[in-house]
Amino acid sequence: MSTADTRAKAILDWLTHSLSLNIVKFEIASCDASFRRYFRVIHSQGQHIVMDAPPDKENIEPFIRVATLLKQAGLNVPQIYQQNLTQGFLLLEDFGSDCFLDQLNEENATALYCSAFSSLHQLHSDSSLSNSEFPSYNKALLSRELTIFYDWFLKQCLALSIPKNIQDNVNQILIASALEQPQTCVHRDFHCRNLMFLKENSPGIIDFQDTVIGPITYDLVSLLRDCYINWPEEKVLKWMTLYFHKITKSGLINTELETFTRWFDLMGLQRHLKAIGIFSRLNLRDGKPDYLADIPRTLNYVSHICSKYTELAEFNHYLIETILPAYNSKK
Repeated sequence: MSTADTRAKAILDWLTHSLSLNIVKFEIASCDASFRRYFRVIHSQGQHIVMDAPPDKENIEPFIRVATLLKQAGLNVPQIYQQNLTQGFLLLEDFGSDCFLDQLNEENATALYCSAFSSLHQLHSDSSLSNSEFPSYNKALLSRELTIFYDWFLKQCLALSIPKNIQDNVNQILIASALEQPQTCVHRDFHCRNLMFLKENSPGIIDFQDTVIGPITYDLVSLLRDCYINWPEEKVLKWMTLYFHKITKSGLINTELETFTRWFDLMGLQRHLKAIGIFSRLNLRDGKPDYLADIPRTLNYVSHICSKYTELAEFNHYLIETILPAYNSKK
């Protein structure tokens, strides 16, 4: 019996004997980029999601702590009904199977993003969250994330070694821009697959366990320049400006739109470089090749921003002359 099957059997034993649930149906609901899995359990008393987080690979205590804080702040995150810390199981509220990615289209995009903006504004403006002991999205963490791109995409995937002066310049520009922004509570994966479409109190927010205190544009650019769905640039800038006015009016920022746009662009570049590295690592290390399909879209974001800012000219040249040809030859 495989490890996965053993854990599924252990979950069923916990649900049946410890929680006394009369199970009607038990099936996989989703997996994510970590070692966590999610099962949907339908039983005579109702319907729930079970998180399976192997204790030797995943620590569920941050999920529980963050969920509690976000729920107290009025964010719609899943209620935790039961927990088994020893085995790494949680019984959660079921938000269903429809995420924003399943629902978004030209007609409803603005309405859906505005509903996400309401949640994002709550996340950014709640002082209890900003004063919580979340980790800081500091220089060290930002630098480590960029290293994922250099190590896993350039070195491991493309067999390239970026010149140190170019790497240092990119890091300095992106990290400085991130740190000069107002620092707020940051979900860190606020995108269309982690926002669940609900009939009431939408969106439901999931995958929040890595919450930090960091740059105010991080979640916004995660949402609008999403690695999993692409929109015309004029729409992205229109939606970004809507949120800019929302947080300006509420006093969260006091800056010009031009500065905010630069923050947004450079924050997106940092995130997209990290994401490309993670997608490569998921394939090479973890045997999860499906994320490779999202690299071209994410690389397009990188190309767009690098061509927009003169201070990124050296990196843009290296991107055009070296990275893209090497990547295209491997596809």
